[in-house]
Amino acid sequence: MVTSSKFVIETDPTPEQIQYLEDRLYEFNSQATRIFDGEGLAIFVRDEQGQIVAGICGHTWGGCCEVKQFWVEQLRRRQGLGMQLLQAVEQEARRRNCQKIVLTTHSFQAPEFYLKQGFSILAAVEDNPCGHQNLLLQKELLAQGKGE
Repeated sequence: MVTSSKFVIETDPTPEQIQYLEDRLYEFNSQATRIFDGEGLAIFVRDEQGQIVAGICGHTWGGCCEVKQFWVEQLRRRQGLGMQLLQAVEQEARRRNCQKIVLTTHSFQAPEFYLKQGFSILAAVEDNPCGHQNLLLQKELLAQGKGE
């Protein structure tokens, strides 16, 4: 029997707290699917001082690569850096035998960029945030040398 629990609302959880939840979800999902190949994936670009000026991160699991965060410093945009990062993720996803990449973006962010890179929109959530859309995108990865 479970005893009563105390709810604590936090507006700034620590990375360790979030990782704890991620780990518990991965444990459950892996047990349920019997797929245990999950790996994190992050690629960073740093300037001469070692500061991150661009990066992309997410994970691979069960033949899918999910991109969770993708950012390029404002001054470095429109120079091909974002495309290079996305291509690097795609190459690593292929190496890990993924068949697709999925990600979300907002209508005010970069949906056109992703469409040019071969992604398609699977779903749109209206007014998330108000006046905008939250878009779910996917790119099917063909086997190297087949159709590319």
